[in-house]
Amino acid sequence: MRILHTSDWHLGRTFHGVELLADQARALSDLAAIVADESVDVVVVAGDIYDRSVPPADAVAVYDRGLAAIAAAGAQIVLTSGNHDSPTRLGAGSGFAAAGGLHLRTSIAAIDAPVLLSDEHGEVAIYGLPYLEPDTARTELGVDEARSHAAVLTAAMNRVRADVTDRGVRSVVAAHAFVVGALASGSERSITVGGVETVGAEVFSGVDYVALGHLHSPQQLSESVRYSGSLLPYSFGERSDHKSVWIVDLDADGLAEVRKRELPPVRGLSSLRGTLDDLLTDDVHLAAEDHYVEATLTDAVRPVDAMRRLRQRFPHAVHVQWERPATIGAVDYRARVHGRPDDEIVCAFISDVRDRPSSSERLLVDAALRAVVGEPEADGGADTELALFDIQSMVADSA
Repeated sequence: MRILHTSDWHLGRTFHGVELLADQARALSDLAAIVADESVDVVVVAGDIYDRSVPPADAVAVYDRGLAAIAAAGAQIVLTSGNHDSPTRLGAGSGFAAAGGLHLRTSIAAIDAPVLLSDEHGEVAIYGLPYLEPDTARTELGVDEARSHAAVLTAAMNRVRADVTDRGVRSVVAAHAFVVGALASGSERSITVGGVETVGAEVFSGVDYVALGHLHSPQQLSESVRYSGSLLPYSFGERSDHKSVWIVDLDADGLAEVRKRELPPVRGLSSLRGTLDDLLTDDVHLAAEDHYVEATLTDAVRPVDAMRRLRQRFPHAVHVQWERPATIGAVDYRARVHGRPDDEIVCAFISDVRDRPSSSERLLVDAALRAVVGEPEADGGADTELALFDIQSMVADSA
């Protein structure tokens, strides 16, 4: 039997405010093409199908079309819920869906009720463990004392192992958890709510293959325990990842082979650094023109309208920040201000947080300082109040 292991589709997720549904739809289409090319028998999806418990209608439509494409490619589907999903909503209609080859495992009650599929060597039992929150799962699992993810997953796996033993079949488990030894990429949402979130890989012993979800980088913890990673990169920290799925072959004795199959990149990610003019003109950045781009600007003065100008060359730029170059030979602040007049200190502060004040802005600073120390002004109190308001606005605008 040939299994494709995937997870963490996060349908409906945005990337720095940019809608990703078109990219996700293309990735699901590519996944269906792999199913057809590899003659996959069953696709196992280990949680976080959606990015939120109440997904938008457009995300549901992408999900529906993606499942239809996978089914048309010749595979059945076993799907379980992650910490981003609503188990009740995702599992709705599971009895009817199974008749069409979509097997939804989103409830604790169904943990030891596997999907049974057959090949020339007999049956394979595929168990779906939905994300188990200790505070809500321990009573139903019969472990009221459990306070950690490891405790509730151990109780769940004890049920699975007992069922595997009774049936005497080859077995696969899909679970959504953070296993010790794996590395987070930064775009995952913590699953800790009142308990220890990590679990040991030994919790999943006794089955032929464990298809994990939750972490977004593809990882191998042992020959039979692996993360497939997410469908797309969801942070710039994942820009070096090659998104992929695992192709898992079972023979008569259990696990025979596991191969990585990379997904075609939908859109690259680039982190650029330099002055705005350099980013807009340097040919070294040609490859990033069609990427999602985050840019760190190092201009001496914060550029005006930087994002609009960046998008003239990088239409998919999503984030820009300004990092003022470090001052050579900088000294501590007390040494910098010691013995300097107040107006110089204020103007230096404005230069540090924005840029050098103009001559008219320096007049506003002088007026504000005279008002503070009680020196008379020729223009009267009303103008002093106006000067104070203007200087406050000027500094606020720079923040």
